[in-house]
Amino acid sequence: MTSPSTTLSLVDTDPAELAVDAIVIGLHSQTVDATDPARSSDFAGTLLLATGAESIAAAFDGRLTETLALLGATGGPGEVIKLATLGTITAPLVVAVGLGPEPTGAAPAPEILRRGAASAVRALAGAGRIALTLPVPDDEDAPAALRAIAEGGLLGAYRFAGYKTRPQPTRRPPVAAIAVHVPDAADDRARAEIGRAGVVARAVSRSRDWVNTAPNELRPPSFADSVATAAREAGLGVEVLDEQALVAGGYGGILAVGLGSEAPPRLVKLSYDPATAGAGGSVKRLALVGKGITFDTGGVSIKPSQGMWEMKSDMAGAAAVAATMLAVAELKPAVAVTAYLPMAENMPSGTAYRPGDVVTMYNGKRVEVLNTDAEGRMVLGDAMARACEDGCDYLVETSTLTGGQVVALGKRVAGVMGSTELCLRVQQAGDTAGEPTWPMPLPDDVRKGMDSEVADISQVNATMDRAGHMLQGGVFLREFVADEVPWAHIDIAGPSYHSGEPTGYWTKGGTGVPVRTLLELVDDIAAND
Repeated sequence: MTSPSTTLSLVDTDPAELAVDAIVIGLHSQTVDATDPARSSDFAGTLLLATGAESIAAAFDGRLTETLALLGATGGPGEVIKLATLGTITAPLVVAVGLGPEPTGAAPAPEILRRGAASAVRALAGAGRIALTLPVPDDEDAPAALRAIAEGGLLGAYRFAGYKTRPQPTRRPPVAAIAVHVPDAADDRARAEIGRAGVVARAVSRSRDWVNTAPNELRPPSFADSVATAAREAGLGVEVLDEQALVAGGYGGILAVGLGSEAPPRLVKLSYDPATAGAGGSVKRLALVGKGITFDTGGVSIKPSQGMWEMKSDMAGAAAVAATMLAVAELKPAVAVTAYLPMAENMPSGTAYRPGDVVTMYNGKRVEVLNTDAEGRMVLGDAMARACEDGCDYLVETSTLTGGQVVALGKRVAGVMGSTELCLRVQQAGDTAGEPTWPMPLPDDVRKGMDSEVADISQVNATMDRAGHMLQGGVFLREFVADEVPWAHIDIAGPSYHSGEPTGYWTKGGTGVPVRTLLELVDDIAAND
């Protein structure tokens, strides 16, 4: 797996005097009055340097925006323009990254800074040390801006090691070191934000690595071993249930899905105790559950072959939750966090579970199986019931559960369902992290259609078929949450995997969503409960 090697630091030297390989500045687009004859034909007048680039602009005798305009700069979000300085400043290269229109009376939104920093760092692959001199406001918004810049820079440097047997001449190594420019590099608050950004970026990178690993190398036993090893090294409590323990414990849903594969299923439990970590006091208990289907063929209800290779990412929920736990172990919040990761490989074979089967779940409910490709809810039902049995004040589950999420909300916005107040907190955490979610309902008519003639509930709503598919998943999972436990289900089928070209801080492959959302939620609970 990839071990993030890019280092992160703070610097407060005059940007024009920084001895780095490249210095990154922000560039805004600016609306020009077309009726003003003095400016309507001056494209350079449509560009505005962001705060932080003043000394560099002075070194260019005020002609920096004019030069960037000649190179085609527009200031559009994420646009990257490189300019050789030819000795004008200490750094040999100035890199202007677009931040969009100049905000009115405020710094750019953190997500714009996060994506801009990532775009610039990715464009500078091969450089040794670079400096990010993007705008950090001198007010209460400073920590959020600094966190965004640092996270974006590190995530822009992410690269999966891959499996190529020959060096690629055009594949330059990631930036080795990033220095973030601030007014005072010794400021404790700034240092804390940089430290947190490093922890978060490592967690996101670990999640991406697991998702990007070839599925023949990450079957349930090896995935469980990898997570358990990393968790033990981080100081977390670890419990791994193998197939015998799952049988003895009555985990019917996990076992049913795993029946068709020669690689047996697992349930991994990870625990963080703030008392052991030194946080002390009375704390809330948060349970995190993540779907870990290491490959999903659909089972007997087999999927179409087109695009099936992306089903290696069907364990992205478990990867995100495991990575979140590694970050929690470093950050040591005053919240007791326990993770449950059900892992199975959904394969068709003579031993696979079938449509028409009735499965007894961990909480005793009996489920009539109608579609073996709705396997995620089966393994999650067991894990969520176990989490409630162990005891928790909140339960948050995340999974690549339904194609309906992609149809309804696209590839960037996750769906969130469950208890209203907790869903709102998840949504707010996602907005802060730049991982948006949208609340979805759990209608009674969807549940009514899941009544079964032979069991307590059917696995899907046969009368609705694909209609409300995302909602069907949430309605089913609700059956395995104790009545008194606030809960939220985050469907990340789209946002967890990026199949297009790199953009912002997303590279092709696993994205690490929703690691940063979960960590923001942990912070929220620690601060406000």
